[in-house]
Amino acid sequence: MNGIYIFLADGFEDMEAIATRDVLLRGGVDVQTVSITDEPFVTSSHGLTVSVDLTRDDFDDDAPAVMIFPGGMPGSKNLAADKALMALMRRCYAGGGIVAAICAAPGLVASQLEDVAGKRFTCFEGFQDAMIAKGAVYTPESAVVDGRLITGRGAGHAVNFGLAILETLKGKEATDRVRAGLML
Repeated sequence: MNGIYIFLADGFEDMEAIATRDVLLRGGVDVQTVSITDEPFVTSSHGLTVSVDLTRDDFDDDAPAVMIFPGGMPGSKNLAADKALMALMRRCYAGGGIVAAICAAPGLVASQLEDVAGKRFTCFEGFQDAMIAKGAVYTPESAVVDGRLITGRGAGHAVNFGLAILETLKGKEATDRVRAGLML
């Protein structure tokens, strides 16, 4: 397994994508943004247009190590509706990879994972039902790490979500350095 990717669809939540990427880069993680279309630009739910590192046509990793899904509307719905992307996410997770989702994405995207029963998670309130229906346990914490499933509550918790991913990948020492650099 290789590669750490943030998947972007039109309507993604700005802070959840950009802050997560920023925290990971500050921690020395080689993370790439991927458009789920063949377009090199993706527009956020607040009208910010960003260029991505890879388009769907450029992306050829059939075994990513980490798949990150920001929330936002209709971004989360667009991610969840992409059948090929959801199949890749299930293969990633089943093969030992990490799935990280924040805001609406745990309920719309991560809920499509096969084995979440008993897993603790968080999300934007109102999006927890699909995960609970699969046996997952909702908690209103900022960010939750339960094995290879990492979830975040929403935009105001994006830095904590990024730090949770960073700590999982690089350990506490690297995370503490980034936290100190951010004056947290």
